[in-house]
Amino acid sequence: MLDDNLKAQLKAYLEKLVRPVEIVASTDDSAKSGEMIALLDDLVALSDKITVSRRSGDGERAPSFALNSPGHDISLRFAGIPLGHEFTSLVLALLQVGGHPPRTEQAIIDQIRELDGDLTFETYFSLSCQNCPDVVQALNLMAVLNPRIKHVAIDGGVFPAEVESRQVMSVPTVYLNGEIFAQGRMEIEEIVAKLDTNSAARAAEKLNEREPYDVLVIGGGPAGAAAAIYAARKGIRTGIAAERFGGQVLDTMAIENFISVRHTEGPQLATSLEAHVKDYDVDVMNLQRAEKLVPGTDHVAVELANGATLRSKTVILSTGARWRQMGVPGEDQYRNKGVAYCPHCDGPLFKGKRVAVIGGGNSGVEAAIDLANIVSHVTLIEFDGKLRADDVLQRKLRSLPNVDVLLNARTSEVLGDGKKVTGLVYENRIAGQRHTLSLEGIFVQIGLLPNTEWLKGTVELSSRGEVVIDHSGQTSVPGVFAAGDCTTVPYKQIVIAVGEGAKASLSAFDHLMRTSAPDTDNAKAA
Repeated sequence: MLDDNLKAQLKAYLEKLVRPVEIVASTDDSAKSGEMIALLDDLVALSDKITVSRRSGDGERAPSFALNSPGHDISLRFAGIPLGHEFTSLVLALLQVGGHPPRTEQAIIDQIRELDGDLTFETYFSLSCQNCPDVVQALNLMAVLNPRIKHVAIDGGVFPAEVESRQVMSVPTVYLNGEIFAQGRMEIEEIVAKLDTNSAARAAEKLNEREPYDVLVIGGGPAGAAAAIYAARKGIRTGIAAERFGGQVLDTMAIENFISVRHTEGPQLATSLEAHVKDYDVDVMNLQRAEKLVPGTDHVAVELANGATLRSKTVILSTGARWRQMGVPGEDQYRNKGVAYCPHCDGPLFKGKRVAVIGGGNSGVEAAIDLANIVSHVTLIEFDGKLRADDVLQRKLRSLPNVDVLLNARTSEVLGDGKKVTGLVYENRIAGQRHTLSLEGIFVQIGLLPNTEWLKGTVELSSRGEVVIDHSGQTSVPGVFAAGDCTTVPYKQIVIAVGEGAKASLSAFDHLMRTSAPDTDNAKAA
């Protein structure tokens, strides 16, 4: 099942087990059960602390397996074969069930242990989903730490009947005690905060006690991470507040144009960015959404969604961008019910079905090519009279027998039966005729919108909503700088965002030198 190189790496990890791990496999006569047993046999051969037993017809999903340790009450199960993006989830689960301490802040661990009530989580994932592992790993750890928490991670591709019955059309989808709890990527702090309803108020109280910063970065993507590192290296008091560290990079698959890194994936790069920031004296405040910027004489204030207010001598805005929506009737109603924005994550859930891709740029054409290998038919809909994707992608697209391309087409409505998407309506922009397509999935790939709505009326924005900056990253407000995809800088690329973040940070430091002395004595206070 596992190749020799992977076995060698896994064996080194499993040497960190400090207590036995018991695996109980639930099997049937399917080929998938055979594959699962082959994987589990490999694990047993790599560590004398792991044992496997089998049960057939025990009422559990098959194939699936539970992890436990003698003397500990742990309810953690994988339904399916956790390879692909979920192989790391399996390795971490083995280590944590086997007593290896998690790399999680002690405050979060204590909060998880104090959660009250019986909580049974079910997470549907796909092996190609780069957002799913964070959710699976978070809930697995919670099941290890708190005996009243149960978690089963379910590969939707192995259990299509369940997916169809529950109308799961987006991953990760999490059920809590039989009801939908959440959909999409979530950090462990976000999950715990949603369960612990008083946590936001406690967090706000702590944030309000923070002393003013010299540089406060808003946003944790590549631009924000670079800005925080460059500021901290100057020895000044630096903070970074991010709604989700990593930003849009977390939703990116293959990255092959970040110079000196031949290939990586978004979540991996996001993890590296956060780790690099934490190597320095930076006050990292994750899961914090900024709602208002208040310029002042001595300090700029940033008001957060949880009620807290942060103050700083300079602020760097690096809030990035998000997927643009179609803005047509039915889109909001059927989001995650057939309307999707990530073909890599949700594509496997539409195996054998008819789907549409909205957008003829590189992202849209790449999505159509990928989906054509999974679904029965793809219709690519482009507003313009020609595709804007690179020629090599267009040639590949037009070579596929199960893809149709509609040009000069304006999507005007998403249709559904109240539970899921059943089609869409589009208008031919030349003839003015309206047409209806019967389908079961719509993947929207029409570009990005800057996350700047909260800045309207405070800093100058372009007609596209981008923060207007000069050559040094300075905005229209003195002491407020900006960098990355939320700005007017052309070419929204990771490598450009990193450079812009560094430039904005150096500009902020220069501003401090010219206007006031930075608080270097408090640089290490957080």
